[in-house]
Amino acid sequence: MESSSSPFHILDRIHFNRFHWRSMLTTGMGVFTDGYDLSSVGIVLTIILANFGLSSLTGIQSSLLAGSALIGAMIGAIIFGMLGNRGRKTFYGLDVSIMAIAAVMQAFVPNLSWLIAVRFVLGIGVGADYVLSPVIMAEHANAKDRGKTLAAGFGLTWGLGATAAAVLYLMLMAFHVPPDLIWRIVLGFGAIPALSVIYLRRKMPETARFLARVKGDTGKASGVINQVSGQTVPLTKVDADKRRLGEYWKTHGQRMIAASLLWFLFDMVAYSGILFGPSLIAKGLGLSSGNFQLLMEFGFVVPGAAMGLLLVDRWGRKPLQIAGFLGIAASLVAFSVYQGTAAAVPLISLLLYGGQNFMSQAGPGSISASGVLGVELAPTKIRSLVQGFTVSSGRLGASLSAFVFPALFHRWGESGAIMFLAGAAVLASLITLVWIPEPRRMSLEDTAGEEMGAQSAIAKGPLLTES
Repeated sequence: MESSSSPFHILDRIHFNRFHWRSMLTTGMGVFTDGYDLSSVGIVLTIILANFGLSSLTGIQSSLLAGSALIGAMIGAIIFGMLGNRGRKTFYGLDVSIMAIAAVMQAFVPNLSWLIAVRFVLGIGVGADYVLSPVIMAEHANAKDRGKTLAAGFGLTWGLGATAAAVLYLMLMAFHVPPDLIWRIVLGFGAIPALSVIYLRRKMPETARFLARVKGDTGKASGVINQVSGQTVPLTKVDADKRRLGEYWKTHGQRMIAASLLWFLFDMVAYSGILFGPSLIAKGLGLSSGNFQLLMEFGFVVPGAAMGLLLVDRWGRKPLQIAGFLGIAASLVAFSVYQGTAAAVPLISLLLYGGQNFMSQAGPGSISASGVLGVELAPTKIRSLVQGFTVSSGRLGASLSAFVFPALFHRWGESGAIMFLAGAAVLASLITLVWIPEPRRMSLEDTAGEEMGAQSAIAKGPLLTES
């Protein structure tokens, strides 16, 4: 269902090409780093404690260690959401530079307080990347494959990064590397994928949509369209968007709130498992943190991301996300009930708990948490701002999970805490059903309600039609 009203219909209709592949690699490697960095600390937590002479963490220490990067990401998302309105490319590369520097610093921290502080800085870079990468990917993508592009470049690579952290940890353990080196190597290795894409990110062109709709520079926008599509087609006239922010609130306020609330609810559920699964849940199943993380990521998260990749542009965002949230709730309830039985078998419990990870990544993990709704439902002029708010809402949900889930776990037990998360997933499915429109295979201008002027048009030229 592709509209011809968009002046960027050349970008909407071209086939997935070499530029798109390079763009997805360039953006996806940053997200790979995000997944690696945010997952790795939970895997090596027990070794860190032993190295610092701590037998256990107080409640506040546990929450600060788990939540410091998330709080940093919340702040980074707001800052770079505003900066992104001055240029997508302008600050692209600074995000992964922050992550690389902080990852190296983690390997040399002398105590727990310094580790918490460094991970806060790391989180600022993560938050920046969560804003810039989906916006740039979406504005360069074609309409047919935009969902797959975001799901692969964001959702799938996050799981691969988390898997890489578990694999590295297990390899170091297998080679009997001293424990005080293992955690430093695992945390410091996060700098490698971040450093690998700094040059490519600086070479990434500014998006045609930003140049035309925000800067009003149709000449440069035409050049980017030619670079992406390989076709010399001039962009004749596109009016720069002069509306004030207050005007967008009247027309887009409800969908902004819905997109932000959905990422908040998803991260509250997902990060409870990401942050505490390798310790609290794994312990109940009789698994080490590394083995648990590897089983979850390789056995459930990555296959779930692959399923989301296959279905996001076929089923659409709305039905896939609803099914995913309901699947999360059903899996959590089944796991909680089964674990409460005297005859519970660890393997079956593992499959039930893993089911929620699979449905999580197949559904909302490939949509809301891949930045799809924030970028598809917001006009170009405020797209990075809206993405900043949706990301910060997600980080707020994840941060609350770092502080609230341990308290719920200790007060209500494993069953009560998990039932609470299941209820949040059901609520998210209802919000998706009622408030979210379906943007599948539509131009960004149509999904965002850009209201382009009648004079806005692109000179006609040869088009690549949808296959």
